[in-house]
Amino acid sequence: MRIVAGLLALLAFAVCAASARDKHPDPGDSNALQDCIKTSAPAGKSTTEAESCIGTLVNVCAPHRESMPSAAVIACIRRESVVWDDILNESFRRLRLKLDAAQQAGLRDMQRAWIASRDKTCAFYRDFYQGSMANPMVAECINRETGRRALFLLGFALEAENNR
Repeated sequence: MRIVAGLLALLAFAVCAASARDKHPDPGDSNALQDCIKTSAPAGKSTTEAESCIGTLVNVCAPHRESMPSAAVIACIRRESVVWDDILNESFRRLRLKLDAAQQAGLRDMQRAWIASRDKTCAFYRDFYQGSMANPMVAECINRETGRRALFLLGFALEAENNR
């Protein structure tokens, strides 16, 4: 039984690691998160309801995190982070197209400040725990905060597209 569990963990790691190396999200992963967002926050509703979608892919890729190697868990988390980052960048692009020059500058400055804040916030896990267990925590923090930010910008993009 332990051999089977070990082989499954190794297979999950290989699949997740391959996806995480790519900077472009897997289309199936993107569709899964987009479907979750649409179900959680149908048109006209707040995208904050879709925060329940954060972790969706991680839970499929790493259902038994406590028994998986940290590297496999991190690869699964990064696999989802790539999708959230893609949603964030697309939402930023869509929103930017609907703004005037001053608003675009404000959006850019806001995003730069958010990136710095996210990075410092998530790095604190490593500073505080100072061990290998901090690495999955840092990855999880980046995924969670990127997902939240993607939904935040998506909400603005949708509103701008519907009202301008």
